[in-house]
Amino acid sequence: MKVALYNNDQAQSLAIVADLKKELKAQGIALDRENPDLVISVGGDGTLLGAFHEYIDGNDDLRFVGLHTGHLGFYTDWLGSEVKELVNSLVHDKGQRVSYPLLKMTTVTSDGARQEYLALNEGTIKQPVGTMVADICLSGRRFEGFRGDGLAIATPTGSTAYNKANGGAILHPSLKAIQMSEIASINNRVFRTLGSPLVVPAGQKITIRPKTKAFLLTCDQLEILAEGIEAVEFEVAEKEVHFASFRHLDFWSRVKQAFIADSSEEDVE
Repeated sequence: MKVALYNNDQAQSLAIVADLKKELKAQGIALDRENPDLVISVGGDGTLLGAFHEYIDGNDDLRFVGLHTGHLGFYTDWLGSEVKELVNSLVHDKGQRVSYPLLKMTTVTSDGARQEYLALNEGTIKQPVGTMVADICLSGRRFEGFRGDGLAIATPTGSTAYNKANGGAILHPSLKAIQMSEIASINNRVFRTLGSPLVVPAGQKITIRPKTKAFLLTCDQLEILAEGIEAVEFEVAEKEVHFASFRHLDFWSRVKQAFIADSSEEDVE
């Protein structure tokens, strides 16, 4: 097994990385930043998103592990105090993994040029100044006219982030779908939207055609100032992200832990 370490620059993370390197070396596990089989992210969920964008274009069988420097995050299964336990799980690794759907976002220019991006959480399209006006098409047919601050299109795991703040539903990652939610939409006689989040399955596409020349796109934490783009397409990607499942928490347990109750609370049937 070849392992890459990806971390933020906080002192606690750097200390944990030093411990990880020592334990990995002691167990004969090689470090390889260029072509790893497994990436260990040390930090928080934001650090793991950074690791995802650094390595997702590589090996299709690549797996991620999140080690959190504080409380357990939504994508992180291990704490900073559990370095030895994590490395021991690598020694006994049998390729266990759990896979989640990803979002593919494609920009299309007037001359037909296409640029693809992958998102673990969500992609958004916004107007930096004023309101955004756009046509929204589903599977190639115009569905509605939108006016407002913008739109967010989320993966099932990303449905717990910006999408949830927009009033969207939380989707289990076993559902291969994406969800579009409105960001402060304006409804009147001219611009009339459904006003509810839309869930679109794999094989169908959401196409947004902005009426303005410049707008802002985000792909997770990445920002893209879009100029000369006439359409942005969103769909479930063919590629998936894989997490090593040595003790990967059940999705609903993560949701409960993040939003409802401390994990130490007893379950009541």
